[in-house]
Amino acid sequence: MSQTAPQRASAGPTVWQKRVMGAMMGTGVGLTIGFIFGSYSIIRGGAGPRGALPTLSQYMLSSAATFGFFLAIGSVIRNDSDLSSQLEAARLRLAVSSPVMRSRAEGAAMIRRRWEMEKNLRQQ
Repeated sequence: MSQTAPQRASAGPTVWQKRVMGAMMGTGVGLTIGFIFGSYSIIRGGAGPRGALPTLSQYMLSSAATFGFFLAIGSVIRNDSDLSSQLEAARLRLAVSSPVMRSRAEGAAMIRRRWEMEKNLRQQ
């Protein structure tokens, strides 16, 4: 009889990979925002003494560095969990089914049932 080793679930990305992914996304967003605002600034106020291309590149690089830094930190904080993804999903499912997260219609129906129960208790 041959025994097979138990299959392990594939692990998710490491914290370092999450940080790099967040930094790359933030850099892309920052470059785009820097291009938009830099172009608008150059069109509205002129290129300045350095010229259009250095001014635009300064806007783009400063915006990319800022967005990249904050999204790198944010992606690590957001995804840094002690629970596995399956346990996290189960926790969220339980949180949604709690009485606090019910819809207005469900809450109103519960109140009506309680009123009916109280009314029946008073009549008896």
